[in-house]
This record gives sequence, structure tokens and C-alpha cells, in this order.
Amino acid sequence: MNVLRRLFNSTAADTLPPTQPAPTPTALNDDMEDALAALNGSTRPFPPDDAIPAMQMRHLTFGQASDVGMVRKNNQDAVLSFFSTSESVDERPGFGIFIVADGMGGHHDGEVAAAVAARTVMNELIRSLYLPLLNTEDPDRPPITEAVETAIMQANQAVVRNVPEGGTTMTTVVIQGDLACIGHVGDSRAYLIHDKKAEQLTRDHSYVQRLAELGQIDANDVSSHTIKNVLYRALGQTEYLEVDTLTRRLPAHSYVLICSDGLWGQIKEYEVTSAVLSNPNPQAACHELIARANNAGGVDNVSAIVIQIPG
Repeated sequence: MNVLRRLFNSTAADTLPPTQPAPTPTALNDDMEDALAALNGSTRPFPPDDAIPAMQMRHLTFGQASDVGMVRKNNQDAVLSFFSTSESVDERPGFGIFIVADGMGGHHDGEVAAAVAARTVMNELIRSLYLPLLNTEDPDRPPITEAVETAIMQANQAVVRNVPEGGTTMTTVVIQGDLACIGHVGDSRAYLIHDKKAEQLTRDHSYVQRLAELGQIDANDVSSHTIKNVLYRALGQTEYLEVDTLTRRLPAHSYVLICSDGLWGQIKEYEVTSAVLSNPNPQAACHELIARANNAGGVDNVSAIVIQIPG
């Protein structure tokens, strides 16, 4: 060891770096102290909202809600929505399926019938319309109106087969781009809300509505008639079912409302329009519509889908 020390002319202690004195804390100047005091332990705030530019709505938006109401013990409505949009070189339009079904029957049969019908229609329309839409080379995609009618008829068969004591209404809206196709059976409804007005797109399949159409009762008496909820057409009644279908172009900045009779039977049409137009988004509109129906008595289950069309 001594040989090595003499060879290198140093000691182990000599190879250590000299000890540096501890740094003297630097006092903050007044500007730095004021800045830290202002932060008070928080991070830098985000810029104000108006500094972030609003983006134009490029595709439809929707909300849905369903409630048991104030009187019933169970909810026999079924509400189902599907929407797809894309941003790609294919430039395919947005595609949506929206369903409201209002079950009829015993305590359990009505809710099962509505669920079976809604699920059957959705499955069939995704199979026959949406999946072929993803394949541009598929030549077998049927017209939308035909596909909607077929899907509802298949749902009728499913209810007859699986829920023999139950029945249900069915209102289905398929939207592709700005084109809407509506399939309808029963007294759930679809409305188009535009220019601060609500237009009923569907026709109720109730006995009193039919009597009014034939001129046998006054149209103003329909809403208060003792059998206003009795239907002459619904899913699950017979093997054969006639389905109403129609197509409409949807104006920019318009809304489509699909609802059960627990909504339109409780509040006036102008209240429906007001609730849809006064809310910041479709989901908030659905919640207000249900709240208004319940505040008016809520004698039935109440369901709504609100669809906002871009522009």
C-alpha cells in the first residue's frame, strides 16, 4: 500500500473533492413573493371559456330517459338507442336507430313484451341495415322502409311466441344523414319540432282516435275519453300486423321526439316544445319532460328520446 501511495504521490483522502460550503439562502425579492402569494398553492388557472372557440355540431346528438311515474309500481316501457358516426375518407353519414315501446298486460307481461320487441327490432335493423352499411360492396341491403317494417313484424312474432299474455306499442325511428324513416304501431308517438312548432308524425292506433277520424266523436274529446288508452293495433295481438311507415327529411336545427303516452297524455304540446327548445342539450330536455309529466300527475310510465339534428 505504501508503495502505491508513493507511486501515485497521493493519499486516498487527497483524491476526495474539497468540501463545499452550504449555499446561503437567497432572499426572495418583493415581486417573487407577491407571485407566490397570489398562487396560494394552486396551479395556473385555465383561460376563460370565451377564449376557447365553440365547434359547430357535425352530427346529431341525443338523450333518452324513462321513469316509472308517480302511480305505477313497475316500468313497462322499453327505450333503446344506437348511433354511429365516423370521420374517414369513406364519408359515410351518421346512422342511428331509436326505439320506444310501451308494454301492455299483467304486472310482468307488459314489461317483458316491450323489452322483447325493442331488442328484436334493434337486432334486426343492425343486421339488415347497419352492418351492410359498413361494407360498401354489399348489394343486398334492403330499402330502409322495408327493413323497418320487416323488423317490427319480426318483433310481433317474437312477442306472440314468447309473451302470449302481453303486448306493446312500437315507435322506431331510423336516421341516416338527414333522412328519417319511422315505423309505428300503437299510441307511442314521434314528433318533429322545428320553427318553434311540434308536428305529430305518427297516428295513434286507439279506438277513440279512430272514432274521431270517422267523425263519430269530437276530436277535442279524445284526450278525456274513458277508453282513450284502448288500442285496436299493437304488437302481440295477432299473428299478422300492419305497420305504419313514413319517411321525412329533417331540417337543420330541428328535433325529433319519440315518447310514450305517459308523456304526451300528461302535458300539452306547447309544453313539450318549450321543454325541448329551452334546454342546453337533448338529455336535459328528456329530464325536464319527465319532470313535467310527473308534476302533472305521473299516472303512467313516461319515456322520451330527444334527437337534435345539426345544422
